[in-house]
Amino acid sequence: MTNTDDRQHRSILKTIAHRVMIERGFFPDFSPGAIAELDGIHGPATRTEESTRDLRNLLWCSIDNDDSRDLDQLTVAQAMPNGAAKVLVAIADVDAVVKKQSVLDEHAKQNTTSVYTVAETFPMLPEKLSTDLTSLNYESDRLAIVIEIVLAGDGSLQSSDLYGATVRNRAKLAYNSVAAWLEVNAPMPQGIGTVKGLDENIRLQDSVAQKLKSLRHLNGALDLETIEARPVFDGDELKDLQAEKKNRAKEIIEEFMIAANGIVARYLASKNFTSLRRVVRIPKHWDRIIELAAERGTTLPKEPDSKALDQFLVSAKAADPLRFPDLSLSVIKLMGAGEYVVELPGSSVAGHFGLAVKDYTHSTAPNRRYPDLIAQRLLKAAMAGHSVPYGNDELESLAKHCTEQEDAAEKVERQVTKSAAAILLESRIGEQFDAIVTGASDKGTWVRLFHPPIEGRLENGFEGMNVGHELRVQLVRTNVDLGYINFKRVM
Repeated sequence: MTNTDDRQHRSILKTIAHRVMIERGFFPDFSPGAIAELDGIHGPATRTEESTRDLRNLLWCSIDNDDSRDLDQLTVAQAMPNGAAKVLVAIADVDAVVKKQSVLDEHAKQNTTSVYTVAETFPMLPEKLSTDLTSLNYESDRLAIVIEIVLAGDGSLQSSDLYGATVRNRAKLAYNSVAAWLEVNAPMPQGIGTVKGLDENIRLQDSVAQKLKSLRHLNGALDLETIEARPVFDGDELKDLQAEKKNRAKEIIEEFMIAANGIVARYLASKNFTSLRRVVRIPKHWDRIIELAAERGTTLPKEPDSKALDQFLVSAKAADPLRFPDLSLSVIKLMGAGEYVVELPGSSVAGHFGLAVKDYTHSTAPNRRYPDLIAQRLLKAAMAGHSVPYGNDELESLAKHCTEQEDAAEKVERQVTKSAAAILLESRIGEQFDAIVTGASDKGTWVRLFHPPIEGRLENGFEGMNVGHELRVQLVRTNVDLGYINFKRVM
């Protein structure tokens, strides 16, 4: 028998999420001023410029999580001669509705991101916008910035273009059902079958995405796969946390967004615009990554080498796919967190070590990430021949704030997930589990169970433990309100 009332699980977690948002410096609710401004917005933006193209006739579709309602991007592909292909990525024109320095923009600038907890989503922009008026919703005409990518038969970039357009989402699709259809011949999702030619188009998108992925891996992109725990509720009762994994449908979006973000970054540089770049620096803890590889029979170079690391990851995944997500998590933590930095015209900043790309920004999710809204404003100004809409000092301050808030958002999401995990485990005190060390520092040692995919603190027996070590642990205590889950090592 659990200590919490099964009927109150969701309510308890919502209360915790709201509290933790405030503790971490977020506004969980919109101010009266923001609501008043929102009430003055009565419909989606329309554009009358002659340069805005009408692309509503194309076979645009969205592919996202089953429960996603904030649709930032649509994709479509067109076959070209000699195995080449044109990929179009449409990004919601959020700036057309949310103007710089408006009350809604100030709220978004403070939070900098939508925060997705297992109990509740705290959107960066009100749902009237993010899930409706600025969302690329099914059968709705919406303004977008289109990034056109022409790729050779091997996936290499031939040319690109950017322009404003009106688009219409012809099918709202979900990752898991599309992936099952692509990977194991499961039934075609209904949203595909009702649009003539969409099945061929998505298969073309899949083929192009796999070429892009292969090319990035040749350049040293890392084959990483982490576990994202998603809640399973029965009404308001939390029943389980299930691991979400990569699949081919997710890779379509991932590869197209990486390509689009690179094009935006290079376009801004070509226009001598200051921009926000997304970087993951060369790993500081390469020596521990070398040790992880050595424990699995692989010798890595003494200096950081993304190609060698990726070859190790590919072989490790083939040898032990069950534990590969935990190895991935260890490598990610040892590589260090991503950050936003300002790139001035003519200068050069670090690239993205994990993606093996030099030019990278965040621009494809302006409904839910503030750096992407900044990038959109920079991009629209560059396309129109206007001056840079942000000062360098302003961008430096925003880069630092966005990095800090992204870290804080991850901590909010993790803490609420831990509270959910504590609910699931509070009746299992004393049980033993197989686990892997996911964090080891002066602040403490952390382990993740293999099943359920739950992380907690190792309160004793942590001597000599390091990231990637596997061990047997016993659950000793939980605290739902604080999200504490404590283990001890079983000798």
